[in-house]
Amino acid sequence: MNKETQEMPKFKNQSEEANWWASRAGRAYVKQKSAEAKSRGMETRGSNLVRKLNEKSSVQIAIRLPAADLAQARKIAERKGIGYQTLVKMLVHEGLARESRRA
Repeated sequence: MNKETQEMPKFKNQSEEANWWASRAGRAYVKQKSAEAKSRGMETRGSNLVRKLNEKSSVQIAIRLPAADLAQARKIAERKGIGYQTLVKMLVHEGLARESRRA
């Protein structure tokens, strides 16, 4: 296996960073780091936000969303390499935190 080790670039802003993580290079970086961790016997758990969301106990609910919104969520989640339900939970979490700061 003679693959070049990828390095994470420096980002000018969050938008640039988000685009990189969603790109092929960003996904390849995550796969590379995950493989390196597994080769050292470490367990990989994803990002801190995803880990925090998965640690908390969840309550199952049913929510109706417009089909177009759900399709867009699935497309974005696929681009990011995560499940659409995880993406929706992350967005709800971020929105609630933002609204809490406003109050």
